[in-house]
Amino acid sequence: MHAIDRITLDPDVMGGKPCIRGLRVTVGTILGLLAAGRGEVEILSAYPYLEPEDIRAALTYAAWRVEEREVALAQG
Repeated sequence: MHAIDRITLDPDVMGGKPCIRGLRVTVGTILGLLAAGRGEVEILSAYPYLEPEDIRAALTYAAWRVEEREVALAQG
């Protein structure tokens, strides 16, 4: 499984925010915990249904999204 495959977008789960494997844990939640200084072991203890690969997938997805470039559509 590629890291990005672990990220799901479903309008019926967490309002369509990017989630980990369809679970009610968003990429934003994982990134917020990491930014707050929480480590992988602490996150996995708080969310025992997550796997180490899920944390890496969240980071991979975030890095990919940050690199995206938005282009304005021509008004017409």
